[in-house]
Order: sequence, then structure tokens, then C-alpha cells
Amino acid sequence: MYKKKLHISQIFSNLEYLIFKLYNLVMCNLYTKFVKFLETCKHFSEDLVTDAGNVRRPGPVPRFSDLEVIALSMAAEAEEIDSENWLFEAKLKECRSSIPNLIFRRQFNDRRKSVSTLCEQIRSRIASHIDGGEDYFCIDSKPIEVCRTARGKRCKMGRTGDFTKAPDFGYCASQGNYFFGYKLHALCGLSGVIHSYDLSKASVHDINYLKDIKPLYHNCSILGDKGYIGAEVQLDLFETANIRLECPYRLNQKNWKPTFIPLAKARKRIETVFSQLTDQFLVIRNYAKETCGLFARIVGKVSAMTALQYINYISNKPIGRIKYALI
Repeated sequence: MYKKKLHISQIFSNLEYLIFKLYNLVMCNLYTKFVKFLETCKHFSEDLVTDAGNVRRPGPVPRFSDLEVIALSMAAEAEEIDSENWLFEAKLKECRSSIPNLIFRRQFNDRRKSVSTLCEQIRSRIASHIDGGEDYFCIDSKPIEVCRTARGKRCKMGRTGDFTKAPDFGYCASQGNYFFGYKLHALCGLSGVIHSYDLSKASVHDINYLKDIKPLYHNCSILGDKGYIGAEVQLDLFETANIRLECPYRLNQKNWKPTFIPLAKARKRIETVFSQLTDQFLVIRNYAKETCGLFARIVGKVSAMTALQYINYISNKPIGRIKYALI
């Protein structure tokens, strides 16, 4: 009986030791990603910030720089930490000695919203560095649900201030259901790097996003699904910016033609990108209470994904294997 109890106590002690080692490994992994993301942000923000890593503005200079806020946001998203409470109360307790001048949770929440524009500028530079000469792009949209449809009319997000940014009801044809929230529109290259993205109401049609990207792209081809079919839109893009919009035909359309197989396979790249954003960066999870907070979180997720793709790019690894970028 005594030997049996001793054996059980040894099992529990070994289990506690494994949990302790695993916890330390996760902490080191979070700090390692923070340092790597900070180096990447410094490399692509030479003329955007001061030597201390802050955006030029009047007033006192924060000790925890804007670049460090962006790097910490990227590291948290790469570690699938979508709760700020979990990040500061559990994950960063052991890292406070390694990260000097670490701010508190409330300060991080406010400053992440304020530096989202700087984060997007850095992400755009990284994307242009990876594949700036793309001629073919893929476009698609993804529903971002704020709450369940039954609670949509009681949702308070966007009800104060600018009502044009409030969420709305929409329909997702690929999933065959209605939802309440926003749509994430994205345009990526064939390598999987997102070049442009935006957030719109769920009731806004996908074609309207083409009007936003028309001034930014010229002499290229965009591959879309059946939701982007429109003769007037295709003609307008071709005449104004020499953009060829390639969409598969509907079965009931006149002059129906079968889908060109290589283009159909190439368009799956955007589906892979959305799957990575959903599975590894939890983009469909929403804990934000305001639209600006939701957009700041999405900026951090997309920027973290682009930064991991850049790390694979300079390491001569496949760009799409972002899960193993820092291994």
C-alpha cells in the first residue's frame, strides 16, 4: 500500500514538472517571437518613427515604444492569445523582467488602437518587399460575426458615435446562413501575401470593394468567385485601370464557358489564407466591444501573419508554412 502511494506521488510530481517545463517553454516562445517581431518592425519603419521607436507627436515620450506595442500585439496573435486578460495575467508575469518598461493591460488596449495605422503601414511595406511585382491577385471576403443573429438588434457595438461603422445583418452564400457583423475583404497574391484588406458592413456587396482597390492596382488580373460577376464592373476595371477580373460563369449565364482549371486552382490561395487566419490567428473570435477595437485586432492578426511570411521568405522556407516560421 505504501509503495502504491509512493508510485502515485511520483507520477504527480513528474506531471507537475512537465507542466512547469511546458509553461516555461511557452513563455520563452512568446518572448522569442516578441524580439523577432520587434526586429522586423524596426527594419521596416525607418522614416515612420523616431530613434526611440515612437510616432512623432507632442507631449511626453512613452518608455514602452509604439514599435514594442505592435511587436507585443503580433506576438500575442501568433501565439493564439486572443484575450488581453490571459496575456497580462498569465503569460507576461514571468516576462516582466525580460521586457523593460512593460505597460499594463489598459494602456496596451488603448495604445494598440492608436498605433493600428502605423502597424498597417509596416505590414504594407513587408508585403511589398516579399512580392511587389505581382501580376495576378485573388480576392474574396469572409464573414466576421459580432454576435448571434438573434441578439443582433440588441448589440451595442457601433451604436454610439459614427453609425456608418455599426455592424449589420448579412448573408454568406458559401456557408448558406445569415450573420450579424462585418465582412473582411482581402486581396492577396499567388504566394499568399495579403496586399490589401478592409472591413465593411455585412450588408455591403463584395463588388463594392473593387471600387476601393481600383486606384491602387493597374495592369494586372484579379481572380474572384461568382460573387464578383458583373459585366459593368469588369468593363469599368478594364477601361480605367487595365485590370482583368476573372470570374467563373454561372450555369444559367449566356455564352457559358467551363472554368479554366489553372485559374480555379490559383484562386484557392485566398481560401488557404482565410483558413490560416481562422485556425491559427482566430480571426472569427471577437472579444472587442467597439469597432475600432475589432479593427485593431484584425490589423494585428493580418500583420502577424505577414511578418511570419517575411521570416520564412528571408530564411528560404515556404512562405505559407507560417506555423513553423520560428522553429
